[in-house]
Amino acid sequence: MSVAIVSDTCHYLPAELVEQSQIHEVSLYVHRQGRATRERELTDYNAYYRQLGVAAELPTTSQPSIGDFLATYEPLLAAGLQIASIHLAGGMSGTVHAAEQARDQLTTGADRIRVIDSATACGGEGLMLLAAAAAARAGGDLDAVESRAREARRQLKLWFAIDTLEYLRRGGRIAGAQAWLGTALKIKPILSVESEITPVERVRTSRRAFERLVGLLERCREEGADGWVVQHIQAPAQAAELEARGRELFGTDPVFVSEVGPVIGTHVGPGLLGAGGIARALIE
Repeated sequence: MSVAIVSDTCHYLPAELVEQSQIHEVSLYVHRQGRATRERELTDYNAYYRQLGVAAELPTTSQPSIGDFLATYEPLLAAGLQIASIHLAGGMSGTVHAAEQARDQLTTGADRIRVIDSATACGGEGLMLLAAAAAARAGGDLDAVESRAREARRQLKLWFAIDTLEYLRRGGRIAGAQAWLGTALKIKPILSVESEITPVERVRTSRRAFERLVGLLERCREEGADGWVVQHIQAPAQAAELEARGRELFGTDPVFVSEVGPVIGTHVGPGLLGAGGIARALIE
């Protein structure tokens, strides 16, 4: 591989896929009680979400520093590699801007770094990374890797249902769903990410939200997005049921099933269930 893939920690790919795909991570931070902790160090999600549920004040989150990016970029450049640096949507975080600033501070090698705003998060970002890694593994140059990542983003279909808008409201990330706040206790929002968290539709019960996600997976199958994924926050039983329904629809294993971690979880809260996909050929 002549191109290294760099990302942040908000894709929530399973660790074995990160290792297999040789993805280099630059961690975001979670701030609690005056302490900043790298997200990748918060490995006990159950404990984190238990504390989140009773916290009088939500933790805050922040992007990596320019120095964090330089510490990742410089050894890769010294090894003679080009870098495709693919990050959490710029409408949700300053991470991609920090990556650009780090690139621009380099006295040599900046022209070998391509910073890409994924305009998505979580599973969508993960699928873009897997597509970029596949292109790099096949011997693609930086242009080919970027082109594959952007094609994955163009094809991407991604939705998630949450229990409540309260965490988004408290964290100031309500964005386009602001108009739904008045009925927040009566609905189960279905959302997507199009540079920022974007409302899709409202349903009345958790079961209807689940069936709507199944219907959206069926749409993935019909439109050729057969590289499908499932993600959740503290909802393993529902994720397992959605995975089973996906297997019935596609007749294949998911690309991955994983839990969303603290940085995104702080802003959406426990109970998230999500699904989506791209063409499997893009990641093979």
